[in-house]
Amino acid sequence: MNLDDALQTFIAESRELLEEMENALLNVDLAGDQDEAINAIFRAAHTIKGSAGLFSLDHIVAFTHVVESLLDKVRDGSVTLNDEMVVLLLSCCDYLSGMINGLAAGQHEQNPDTAPEGEMLQQQLRRHMDGEATASSAAVAAHLTVSAEPSVERIDSERGDSDYWHISLRFGRVVLQNGMDPIAFLRYLGKLGRIVGIATIPDALPAADEMDAELCYLGFEIAFDSTADREAIAGVFEFVQDDCEIRIIPPNSKVSEYVNLIRSLPERAARLGEILVRCGSVTAHELEEALHQQSGKPDDAPAQQLGSILVGAGNVPPVVVEAALAKQKQVSEQKAQESRSIRVDSDKLDRLIDLVGELIIAGARANLIGQRIQNTELLECTSTMTGLVEDVRDAALELRMVKIGATFNRFQRVVHDVARELGKDIGLMVDGEDSELDKTVVEKIGDPLMHLVRNAMDHGIEPAEVRVAAGKPAKGMIKLNAFHESGSIVIEVSDDGGGLRKEKILAKAIERGLVDPERKLTDSEIYNLIFEAGFSTAEKITNLSGRGVGMDVVKRNIQALRGSVDVGSKEGQGTTVTVRLPLTLAIIDGFLVQVGSSVFVIPLDMIEECIEYATEPGQDYTNLRGQVLPLVRLRQVFRIDGAATRRESIVVLKFGNQRAGLVVDTLLGEFQTVIKPLSPLFSEVKCISGSTILGSGEVALILDVAALMHVVGAKGAVAALAA
Repeated sequence: MNLDDALQTFIAESRELLEEMENALLNVDLAGDQDEAINAIFRAAHTIKGSAGLFSLDHIVAFTHVVESLLDKVRDGSVTLNDEMVVLLLSCCDYLSGMINGLAAGQHEQNPDTAPEGEMLQQQLRRHMDGEATASSAAVAAHLTVSAEPSVERIDSERGDSDYWHISLRFGRVVLQNGMDPIAFLRYLGKLGRIVGIATIPDALPAADEMDAELCYLGFEIAFDSTADREAIAGVFEFVQDDCEIRIIPPNSKVSEYVNLIRSLPERAARLGEILVRCGSVTAHELEEALHQQSGKPDDAPAQQLGSILVGAGNVPPVVVEAALAKQKQVSEQKAQESRSIRVDSDKLDRLIDLVGELIIAGARANLIGQRIQNTELLECTSTMTGLVEDVRDAALELRMVKIGATFNRFQRVVHDVARELGKDIGLMVDGEDSELDKTVVEKIGDPLMHLVRNAMDHGIEPAEVRVAAGKPAKGMIKLNAFHESGSIVIEVSDDGGGLRKEKILAKAIERGLVDPERKLTDSEIYNLIFEAGFSTAEKITNLSGRGVGMDVVKRNIQALRGSVDVGSKEGQGTTVTVRLPLTLAIIDGFLVQVGSSVFVIPLDMIEECIEYATEPGQDYTNLRGQVLPLVRLRQVFRIDGAATRRESIVVLKFGNQRAGLVVDTLLGEFQTVIKPLSPLFSEVKCISGSTILGSGEVALILDVAALMHVVGAKGAVAALAA
């Protein structure tokens, strides 16, 4: 990997770390283990700082160092993480994101325009550090005085040392150059227990004229009283373990507890070392050294067992090794599960999907030729190839499928910031974040969802005093939910606010001439008027906009993704906006139908059944097993010339909670459909969402089922079904 590739990897990983840091900050109050959440925030900042140092990005290193210093004080308990500090750290995340984006744009130095903002943030960070430091950290530092002779500080003379951990610590020379403060690690160690005694070892100090102020020469011998396990204690020195020599000797080991722990481990594949690390008998670092010793012997020397190495080093009692070996034998036949991932440029995936699409069209052409010449061998071959192409298609599409949870997590920050701006107490609930859809759809749905969430907060959720007066909790809730239904993904944006007022919406629509005053509208039709261009019932326009301002843009953007949007509401209880989107924009399973000489494709997931039925000319309804089924005649919708066949077919469509029958001349069967976008010239054509190329080379139009349902609804003949 060259330097440019490594830098791009740093940029991508930094963005992921900043996203994780932001999510951890937003959820730190909800975390079951708050210390671990704070550690995760610290690790993210530390990793960005360390990686930036490798590329000599001094402006990023300098800023992140101040952030890391404050987080270090939070870790050791000398500073308390409060709401004000969370907001400050979130602003630091934004500032770091700006620097990373600038780096991606080729800016390797500090941007003079943003430097004042960075300096202001650093001053605020230092104010929190200076103003909230406690005397306890200074007390610990007082024991770390360096002298010419080894000094031993005894903090507790009444306790014996038989029950203490003993930590032998020698810091590496480059620790200071890597931005680490040795004293900070000892302060943090004090958070896990009591430093009973500490000896500072200055033996490595050179003569004064030979000393390098950037190098560290210190060592410590520490008696430590703690109930923490070995891994927790070793974790204190996680960031310097590669540059330091650290040995941890446990107190009087309770061997029976180790044995019982090993025997109670879940039955899954685990190497001996993994078992010992998990039970706390050895740390991962000690294990690595033991493995290195084991692999470092001459080729002709007999292999030394790992257990004997660990026993000989005094790291673990023999009985523990025996128990671990028994456990290893018990699970040796199970295969280890290894999680692997690889970064692939999205353009390469798009190219793969395009090639699969062309392969599908070529396969359809070969199949058509086989049917025309009635060659049995060719038909068998094309049948096999069709099955393989379907598998390749599914595998290729699966590569682009991502969980929508990443998009949902963005709104944690939106809700946090907008709630503070509005002076409201609003929370966010997320459900169905594991639902998957095409990466292209995910990228394009973010902005419409953002608008829906912001409008729900601004004009959906009432002020706290209004909610309390109505018998509601003072804290309002926004809920994002996603689930799969009929080959689509459904995303719901709900709030428990005041809901939409039908009378006000209808009066406004009549005033603007959008509806006939004499026309009777259903509740759903009234609520969906808010998606009309420029329609708004907001008494005042805020910088977040009123509910309705810009909603026509939301609808247009969703329809551009071949999706639909609907709204339902109960006054005083809340509003739910439902967005339906196709899982992919590239390839779908389709069903071919013909009207006259024109061929159309219907998404297969939208079809319930197909029936042959003799209908009366001009009839808009039919009786399907005792239920009224409204009909849509494609011949009339697209004004296709020619007379209908004597016995037409009906394709029963299901979209959301609506059902309709599509009247066509002929059913042609299933077809793998490669979606080709239409030219902008046809952007205003209704009921068509795209096109595809048939095996014969002809073009078939893909029907927009949502728009067809709207045609039915315009007649007032939509049959609503129970969800």
